[in-house]
This record gives sequence, structure tokens and C-alpha cells, in this order.
Amino acid sequence: MRPHPSLLATLVALFVVPHAAQTPRTDSWASFRGNRAAGVAAGQNLPERWDAAKGSGVKWKTAIPGLAHSSPIVWGDRVYVTTAVSSRGGDSFRHGLYGDGDASDDRSPQQWKLYALDRRSGRVVWERTAFEGAPREKRHTKASYANSTPATDGRAVVAFFGSQGLYAYDTAGRLLWKKDLGVLNAGAYDLPEYEWGTASSPIIYKDLVIVQCDAQKDSFLLAADLKTGKTVWKTAREELPSWGTPTVYDGKARTEIITNASNFIRGYDPATGKELWRLGGSSKITAPTPVYSGDLIVVASGRRPEAPIFVIRAGASGDITLGKDQTSNAHVAWSRRQRGSYMPTPLIYGQHLYVLSNQGILDCYDLKTGAEVYRQHLPHKGGGFSASPVAADGKIYLPSEDGDIFVVKAGAQYELLATNPSGELLMATPAIASGTMFVRTQHHVFAVSR
Repeated sequence: MRPHPSLLATLVALFVVPHAAQTPRTDSWASFRGNRAAGVAAGQNLPERWDAAKGSGVKWKTAIPGLAHSSPIVWGDRVYVTTAVSSRGGDSFRHGLYGDGDASDDRSPQQWKLYALDRRSGRVVWERTAFEGAPREKRHTKASYANSTPATDGRAVVAFFGSQGLYAYDTAGRLLWKKDLGVLNAGAYDLPEYEWGTASSPIIYKDLVIVQCDAQKDSFLLAADLKTGKTVWKTAREELPSWGTPTVYDGKARTEIITNASNFIRGYDPATGKELWRLGGSSKITAPTPVYSGDLIVVASGRRPEAPIFVIRAGASGDITLGKDQTSNAHVAWSRRQRGSYMPTPLIYGQHLYVLSNQGILDCYDLKTGAEVYRQHLPHKGGGFSASPVAADGKIYLPSEDGDIFVVKAGAQYELLATNPSGELLMATPAIASGTMFVRTQHHVFAVSR
């Protein structure tokens, strides 16, 4: 049995607004896990309990055809989602806790689509087919052909469909440009014949679209002009396949792009693509996205035996890899082995770091010191966790593959406040904006608000 990514590719003490280097808009959640992948929204006044399976507390629910593990994003009055629709029908995946590395047998022609929904009603405003044809890559049995979450800056909406290309639309659905990035074979590092598909999502920084494309060979980090799609820079990476989304760290001294991968966790100059620093010692399979608060950057991965959590001090240069038996150095504030998350991206909320395992173990640490605050097993049904936790107004929301969203009080004491069923399998990380949580399940997107 071998560990695998399900490819989805994800922040304040109780009653306190989270301290971070950025202040998110309350009416947008513009990329994977929102602003800078923090996964936090403030001033939302979300309900604590609902039951989407019975329709209780649900504002609207819209069916989305096909299969996708990508998350919804929000800007103003629009919600955007992607999907891949199989021509053979019956789009499905295998959820749960297992170690098989098999690829899906669905090689049928697909339609890769981008949808724009009305935020208030869920009505489909427009849909566009970006690509149609047989997949240029395989996907894992637990994955979809549309794992990557889109990104927007309110002017353009960017959708990344792996080997099927990178696409930019305006908010009215007009195609601005498309870009072929080649065939991206991302799969088992030690069994090249396995193919699992891509999951890293695009991010937007100023007028750049940045994508991390780590594959069996010829891995790279690329920045394209948001208006034209023209390549601004492309940096080659000697990397194994990875599935995490890059994060832009806005520091006081400088801005960096942080990437999570197996050979090295790295920091780059977003203007040029030049590597600034690197940190070795990670897992051979990496999926979580880097997050940060203040001058501390957190990067984790869950494949054993390493399964590390690294808390890195901003401003590093060169190789900052820990020596043998070291857990910290001048640039690594602290680290832990065999505590990293496999799929879910960690959450920083106030003075605490929350790390959720696929098995449903929620670890809480003091962000600055690394001291363990608590370790608690969530009472899930057994399907595990692939989506990442998000937080708002002193509450943490943890979506399980079985469809239950657990609500936990933020802070030093673990307290389960509610368990809210969705009635469907759930692989995508929710979005929070304008006092509403937007949840993407296997067949629907639904909205929860007061």
C-alpha cells in the first residue's frame, strides 16, 4: 500500500481578529483558501448549525455537472467554480482512507468548464468550455480532472486545467487568453508509470499569474502577464511531482513566493523568479500550501517517515536546511517530524497553529514556540479529511470527505460546537465571503448564511 495525494490540491485566539501581514476583503475569497491562502475571514456572522442534507439553513443550492475537487472563489456578486464533465457520464471518485496509487480508468473525452454563479441566488450567470477532448493526463482514483481552484482579481478569472492549459476570462465570460503549458505528468515519484493528475492552483500577484508545475521531469515555476498571458519569467526546478499551491508572502522587508515541494521548500523573488532560499528535509509527497502570520512561514507535508512541520523565519537566504538532529536554526524557528498534514493545508489563527491530518486528528500548537496545546481526534464517520480547515469569528470549520463540516471553537481548549451534514461527499475547501460560506460538494455548490 502506498500513500497518495487526493490532489485537490487546504489565525486568532477566541474573539480576537487574526494577526497577519494582510487584511482580507470581507466580500471576496479570490483564490484557494482566500487571501494569501490564510483560510480566514472576519466579521462574517456565520451560523453555527445547518443541515444541507435536509435543506435547513441553506440559502441556495446549485447543481454543477461533472466532477471537480476545486474550491469555489468569490468576488463581489459572483461565485466562480470549475469542473470537468466526462462524456461517458457517471463521474465518480473513490473517497476514504486507503493507500492505493491507481489511476482512474476514465479516459473518455471531457469538457473542462468555468461557471459564474450569482452570489445571492446561486443562479448560473454564464458557463464557458475552456477545453474539450480526451485528457492529456491520467488522474488518481481519488482525484478529478479539475482539482485546481481558479483565481481572480475582480478583472480577470484564471482557471488552470493542468495539461489542458491555463485560461483567463473577464468577468463577463469573454476569453482573454489561453496558454498551453505542455503535458504535466504528476504522479508517484518512485513509479513514473503512475499518473495522479495535477492540483496546484494559480495565484495572482499584481499583474502576474503564477503557477507551480512540478512533474516527473522538467518542473518549473512560471509567471504570466495577467492581461496577455505572455510569459514574464519561467524558472526551472529540479523537483519531484508536487500538488501544493504557491503562496505570496508580503513581508516588511521583501515579498517572496513560497513553494512547497519534496526536494526543497523554496522562496523566490516574484519580480524575476530568482530563488532566494531553500530548505531540505521534506516529504517525498507534498500537497499542503504554505501559510504565514507576521514573520513566520509555515510549511508542512504528511508523507512518512518525514511528515514535517517547518516554521520558517522570513528573510532567509541560501540553503537553510537543518543539520542532523537539529529542530531549529537561525532561519527555522521550530520544526516537528511525523506531525505534518498529508492533504489539508494548516491554519494559523491568532497565536495558534492548527494542523489537520487525513485521519481527522487535529493538532493545535503555539505558533511562536511550537509547544503542543492539544491533540484531538474528530468524531468523523471514517472517510477522512482532504479539504482544508477555514475559520471565521472565533470558529474553525473542518470539512470531512463524508460531507460533515465540524465546527470547533478556536483557542487553547478544544470544544466541538457542531457537526453539520452536507448529504454528499466533500473534497473541496469552502470559501467565506459577504457573511456566507460557499461549500462545494460532489454534485452541488451551496451557500450557508444567517
